[in-house]
Formats: sequence, structure tokens, C-alpha cells
Amino acid sequence: MEAVKSGRAIESIVVARGSRSGAISAILAKARERGIVIKEVDPKKLDYMTGMAAHQGIAATASVKEYSTVEDILNTAKDRGEAPFIIILDEIEDPHNLGAIIRTAECAGVHGVIISQRRSAGLSFAAGKASAGAVEYMKVARVVNIPNVIDKLKENGLWVYGADMDGELYTHAPLTGPIAIVIGNEGKGIGPLVRKKCDGIVSLPMTGRISSLNASVAAGVLTYEIVRQRTANV
Repeated sequence: MEAVKSGRAIESIVVARGSRSGAISAILAKARERGIVIKEVDPKKLDYMTGMAAHQGIAATASVKEYSTVEDILNTAKDRGEAPFIIILDEIEDPHNLGAIIRTAECAGVHGVIISQRRSAGLSFAAGKASAGAVEYMKVARVVNIPNVIDKLKENGLWVYGADMDGELYTHAPLTGPIAIVIGNEGKGIGPLVRKKCDGIVSLPMTGRISSLNASVAAGVLTYEIVRQRTANV
């Protein structure tokens, strides 16, 4: 309860199915006010998740770092005197992919990463470890609605490109200036509404028998193509 009340960054709250004591109900009510994701699970799963600790039917998964805002990310670019460079992740579920993308983003000079609040990996211990420490330096914003954020970024002068099938070859697209690149879910790719909001779609050439790359690999290739084009235009 104190973690929820204090504003601590919490990824989700897990509650054992059937646990609805007065204390638990109060915690869940407060969590809903903050928009924290609540998951109801079998009591045995909660036992496993907590290492058989005396969890009293409820547990929280906390973030390894506080989240930033989209405004924080835009201000970072402004403070550096650079055109904004942002990576948007549309329902990336694997924390190792998230961590790897954050690591690449930090190395490439990206100003921030935006993730969705639901159906997405957050800044868990696994993501932090996979980032090799980059999470300490990279601003990550968690938002409720990715399409609305894309509209906001466009209002701030950014061009938004999605990585998906049947797009323009990524090396042919003009990936310079204020830009955000959208990487989609590991299995489904970019959602239809998110794709519709993008200014353009870019694709990586696929000549093998597998039709898609790992999300973090695709993000790495596209991120450094943007770096290459930016450097070439300096």
C-alpha cells in the first residue's frame, strides 16, 4: 500500500484469485486510481512468483527506474540543440528485447524511448539487466495511447516512420531531421491504427526463409541507418 501511495513506479500488481480482504481491496482501489495494471492469477502462481514468501495474496512488480514523460524526452533534444530522435515501441512484450533496444538507443544518441502501458514489457529487472546499464541514462516514457502520442509528436514537428512489411526500402527513405521510428510487437507487428498514423512505412530486405527479424535487431538496424543519414547530412 505504501508503494502505491508514494507514487513508486509499479509495473503491475498481481493478486491471487479470490483474495478480496479489506486491505487488498483498498490497495486495488488505490492502484486503479493510479492506472496501475492489475492481474488476477492462481494462488499457486503467486507462490511461485514470490518464492513461497508470505505474500498475503498480493504482490507488486516495481520498475528499476522512474519513468519520464514525452515532454522530458522532447526537452532533452532541445537542451542538446538536436533534432528529436525517438523510438516508439508498440506492444513489445519481451523484456530482453526492450532492454536491448534501450541499450542500442543509448549508444546511438536517441533522446528517448516510448512504450505502451498495457500489453508491453516495462522497466523490470530483466529489462534493466538486458540494457547493460543503459536504462540509467535513457529516458523511457510509458503512455496509455500510442496513436495519440504519435499525433502529439507530429504537432511538435516530428516525422514518424513505422517498421513493417510492404514498406519503402529503409535505405531509400529520408530518415533525417526530427524523427520517431515505430517498432511493432514481436509477433503481430505494428497495430493497424498505429500504422495508419505513421507518415511512412519502411522495410528491411528479407531474402531468407524467415519473414521477420527479432524486434531488437530490426530496431538496431533502423536506428543506425538514421544515425548514418544524420551524419551524412551534417
